[in-house]
Amino acid sequence: MSFGLGHGRELDPALGVVGVGPEELLPLPDDVVQNPESGWVDPRLWFEDPSRPFEIEIGSGKGAFLVQQGAIEGGTNFLGIEWAKEFYAYAADRVRRRREGDASLTNVRLLCADASEFLRWRCPPGIVRVIHLYFSDPWPKSRHHKKRVVQDRFLADAYRALSPDGEIRIVTDHDELWAWDVAHFDRWTHGAPPDPAIAELTGGAPAYELRAFDAPQSAGESELVGSNFERKFRIEGRSFHAGVLRRKG
Repeated sequence: MSFGLGHGRELDPALGVVGVGPEELLPLPDDVVQNPESGWVDPRLWFEDPSRPFEIEIGSGKGAFLVQQGAIEGGTNFLGIEWAKEFYAYAADRVRRRREGDASLTNVRLLCADASEFLRWRCPPGIVRVIHLYFSDPWPKSRHHKKRVVQDRFLADAYRALSPDGEIRIVTDHDELWAWDVAHFDRWTHGAPPDPAIAELTGGAPAYELRAFDAPQSAGESELVGSNFERKFRIEGRSFHAGVLRRKG
């Protein structure tokens, strides 16, 4: 299992400043399958003030949401997790240059990794206030559906990582992906969760409740998020789907 930290320091001027470096995220220990807690790190310690609320964005792209919301919500630490190395490098350098310009965004960092794997193997329980998932890859071909972010495994790992009343906030422009997401939401918001370990934690009660999406403060007028993808898709005339899964119990 790989966490994609494949940027040489000489090629990434943001590494260790904005980008999380290998000194901060060591390789998984050999016994992680038998002892899952051995792989945990506390990502809140990667920020200058670890006591702030902690949020994760999955698939940060070029970093528009992180830059906009991080500047407005300086009392929250944001970790953007991006698998595509070119987007990760772009977003991390964008934040780095912003810091040099006006000393802001010290509450934003980037990690080049698989976010689902990070939640599963690296993230201790109960530390994440919000998981932001905006315009994730729809993987439209049937053989690629296993690569979609929203899976039962992901919702189980997110439940463990989220704080009480924590949220997963989701926006997509893709109708078929939204239908896939909603089918998974239904399994987790009605009756016992499909994951036995989570069902035991909830006493057989639903793990989440589905709520209406409210736009973050950084979104522009008539925008849901204000990301690069959303603005591009609005020009193309696409419609959007959005919702919030609130953790229960």
